[in-house]
Amino acid sequence: MMSKLLYSVSMSVDGFIAGPGGDMSWLTEHLGPNPLVDELIGDIGALLVGNRTFRGDDPHKDTEKEGKAFGGGWSGPQFILTHHIPADSPPGITFVGDLATAVAAAKDAAGGKYVNVLGADVARQCLEAGLLDEVLTIVVPVMLGDGVRLFDRPDGAGVRLERVSVSHVPHATNLWYRVTG
Repeated sequence: MMSKLLYSVSMSVDGFIAGPGGDMSWLTEHLGPNPLVDELIGDIGALLVGNRTFRGDDPHKDTEKEGKAFGGGWSGPQFILTHHIPADSPPGITFVGDLATAVAAAKDAAGGKYVNVLGADVARQCLEAGLLDEVLTIVVPVMLGDGVRLFDRPDGAGVRLERVSVSHVPHATNLWYRVTG
């Protein structure tokens, strides 16, 4: 089975995935049990992460879960897309300078499981390159009013999606889509 690229993200009702300046503290009170996410974690083989997301704010700040993917629920290879590759990398983390190389390495490492894309800009780049297969948006009941949008495309061209599933948990609604064009 060929690994697929999945952009999974929590989002406010008004379309923001991070607050102003990349603030993720808004999400902390909305984290809770989500059977869909719990199941998905076992289907992820690698992460493809944008540099700002990798170095950015963490909703688990100042807890034992800080700095851990899915709050410590997942571990495995991570590929960080960046223009500034550091001399040293922490174990399990590979810094990559271009999208095509990063995607190929992440898919290879995922071994047929999902490559989970984290970060709005890297997800947009994957979409632009025709590489993104699916989008899972976990909509939480809050409006931020400003911040980092789920998807921002300056030319305004839309992306067609086909609904795969919709599910609800007390603190969120899960919307899963397949990218069709």
